[in-house]
Amino acid sequence: MPPVPPTSERQAQGKFYCPACGGETTWDPSTKTLVCAYCATPASEHPESLVQNNPIREHDLSEALEQLPDSARGWNPKASSVRCQSCNAISVFEAEQAGKRCDFCGSSALVPYQELQQSIRPESLLPLRIAESQIRESIRKWYSERWFAPSNLGQRALTDTVHGVYLPYWTFDAHAAAHWTALSGYYYYTTESYTDSNGRSQTRQVRHTRWVTSSGSLAHFFDDELVPGSKGVKSDLLRKIEPFPTAELVPYHDGFVAGWTVERYQIDLVGAATAARQDMADQVRSLCAREVPGDTHMNLQVSIQWSGQTFKHILVPVWLLTYDYGRKSYQVVINGYTGNIAGERPYSVLKIFFAVLAVVAFMAAVAWYAENQKYR
Repeated sequence: MPPVPPTSERQAQGKFYCPACGGETTWDPSTKTLVCAYCATPASEHPESLVQNNPIREHDLSEALEQLPDSARGWNPKASSVRCQSCNAISVFEAEQAGKRCDFCGSSALVPYQELQQSIRPESLLPLRIAESQIRESIRKWYSERWFAPSNLGQRALTDTVHGVYLPYWTFDAHAAAHWTALSGYYYYTTESYTDSNGRSQTRQVRHTRWVTSSGSLAHFFDDELVPGSKGVKSDLLRKIEPFPTAELVPYHDGFVAGWTVERYQIDLVGAATAARQDMADQVRSLCAREVPGDTHMNLQVSIQWSGQTFKHILVPVWLLTYDYGRKSYQVVINGYTGNIAGERPYSVLKIFFAVLAVVAFMAAVAWYAENQKYR
């Protein structure tokens, strides 16, 4: 069960109270329900039962880029936001609670953040499913498997500072109809004669390419292409812990994020749509390249018509550990739904030095042995 969040930490949106003692409940990934942080009594209402009949909608991308209706914007009016001046993460929390340290980088440089325009509401999410006890064990195992890591990494990394957070993501759907043209290359071989370095006549096979114009078309449907809206977690680490199984999304309810930090997106719909379009176009080009006949090809030209473009704004759970080692800061990120883990780590210069020394010594010994065998 998550620890009782002190009032100094940033919290997620709504509050839900225990029917037994009146204490505040939080979402417990181990029991997958709201549980009182004081007496462990489950809440009388379960978020999944409150949203089970709510559909998860796809929004038309073209209409949204022109003008998103106000009904799709705005979040809990009681919520406030802070920006970390170190990593620039923006977190949403209850107005009466003040944050002392950033959950993403550990900095205490937090300042109030005022939105110029109300953000788009998340309408679905993946509830945090993996408990903190499992996460701690995963991190310990991950540390133990790092080659050339400093011996005291496990102690210096402080696994007791792990935080569960919800990150903003965008998903995009689109139909792509592509037409391509290219020059297809077909290999053929001829035999030619030559004179080698000893003056003898030899023959060899020489490869040539016959080029032929080719063309074709294909259709492809992209379903829930993911684009992170976070700047609090490094994008290369997020890509390593994906996928987040969007087929298992549930409609958003404050209860799922009760007691947990939520990051507000900083990559907006326009930026995310642009990134998604580029990624999908690259995938279409790769698919077209596979369609080109022949042994090789060049001058591939692809034109794409897009239709049925939709999007969703969702939240996904991660466990995050940020620690300092030496003068650098490192992140370890765990998918809070699947358990996939990725992270940054320092290297021990001393261990690497002795490993290189051992390899050099081994190679020298092999060379010495081989040399001595010649004279036996």
